[in-house]
Amino acid sequence: MVEPVERFLVLWAEIADLGHAMGLLSWDQETHMPRAGGGARARLQATLAGVRHARLVAPELEETLERCAARAEPESALAAQVREARRILGRVRCIPERLARAQAEAAAAGHEAWTAARAARDFAPFRPALERLVQLAREEAGLLTAPGAPLAGCGLYDAFLDEHEPGARVGDVGLLLGDLARELVPLVRAAAASGRRPDPGAARGEFAPERQLAFAREIAERFGFDFARGRIDAAPHPFCSGFGRDDVRLTWRYDAHDLRPALFGILHEAGHGLYEQNLPSEWQRTPIGGAVSLGVHESQSRLWENLVGRSRAFWIWALPRLHASFPGARGIALDALLPLLHTAEPSLIRVEADQGTYDLHVCVRFELERALFAGELEVADLPAAWDEAYARTLGLHPRDAAEGVLQDIHWSMGAFGYFPTYTLGNLIAAQLFAAARAELGELDALFARGEFRPLREWLGERIHRHGSFHPAAELVRRATGRALSSADYLAQRRADVREYYGVA
Repeated sequence: MVEPVERFLVLWAEIADLGHAMGLLSWDQETHMPRAGGGARARLQATLAGVRHARLVAPELEETLERCAARAEPESALAAQVREARRILGRVRCIPERLARAQAEAAAAGHEAWTAARAARDFAPFRPALERLVQLAREEAGLLTAPGAPLAGCGLYDAFLDEHEPGARVGDVGLLLGDLARELVPLVRAAAASGRRPDPGAARGEFAPERQLAFAREIAERFGFDFARGRIDAAPHPFCSGFGRDDVRLTWRYDAHDLRPALFGILHEAGHGLYEQNLPSEWQRTPIGGAVSLGVHESQSRLWENLVGRSRAFWIWALPRLHASFPGARGIALDALLPLLHTAEPSLIRVEADQGTYDLHVCVRFELERALFAGELEVADLPAAWDEAYARTLGLHPRDAAEGVLQDIHWSMGAFGYFPTYTLGNLIAAQLFAAARAELGELDALFARGEFRPLREWLGERIHRHGSFHPAAELVRRATGRALSSADYLAQRRADVREYYGVA
């Protein structure tokens, strides 16, 4: 007879492989799939979702899991495997296979509809697909919050927050985002009132895409991303997909006249990729082998993109390489470039927003998603609600749906409750960076010499190697010595406004 732990891990590895296969098909849909392949891809994803769901609810898996639970010592790796498996299965068993298949098919079809609508800059072609995705999501959330279900008594939107950030609830997240908005809006207004405006010419010019890619790739490799175990491709929306430590895929997009979107987009995704490539090898394809939460995952991308990639010390090392890569940019000076990398100026596109205003974009999306699942907002009213929220929060008016409600890919995938994890990532990144600086000493001297390995190894020891062994809140506490707060992040925002806008 096969030992129960061994059998459980075999069963779970097959389930993980099915999930990776679905992820690989999604990556291909974004990067290489023929335009006419959407229908076939939707059916294929639905089939795999059904097979994976059937494996997750199979009696043998539950039986072996409970036998493992009986053997697990407290605080052991097996106990963590049991905890995470129970959490995942608790959600899955609430969802019938019919619904799992329907959601996978709707997400694949939704992506195609979103791509076409975004190209047409018109919400109407996407509306039916999004209505279907929201209908299915409401059904899923209703099952997860019903009496006897894992999230019994919670609100519908809590079901999605908990999926991406286990334990997160709308009340706590709402308070956190509300507090940040109250702090950030005055900072942004003070920056505007200062009258200072950095010269955009310091980042604009003629930047050939192939050279942008080569420059950003060099930096990602210097940070530690291993292109022997990863690759990068063009896509409408930058993202990172990991199918195990040795197959991590990044995507990028560029502006031929501005080096910032491609560069910082690639550094952001490389931060995700570093996490994926350094997850514990011994726990691959197990319940605790992946990232613990999306907030922690986002902290890694935000840390490398913003706290390293926008620092003065980093650019002391990187600017000569920029000049070598783009001879026409040799006139760019450090003191002219840095203000452009630390602006606090409202803009319309979340993925290109500066650090000073980024979280206000998240606040808008949280507000709309919460209303959508509270029954206060319908899909048909989203464009108008989006435009009103942007006018109120950021003082801006999108010219069309592509600049507004269609700018993000998440809703086309049925990924609701995802956006707040970006702000959690910002907070975690700031707290981790402060802890790393306290332990490693003066990081600026290292960055100015192009030495990033000490920071990468510190993150590997504190975050990456633990996978999902600890819950996210506990992992952050262990890594930094205290519970998560917004203090370090807000201190950084105030410092930027003080240095680059002269505002106390």
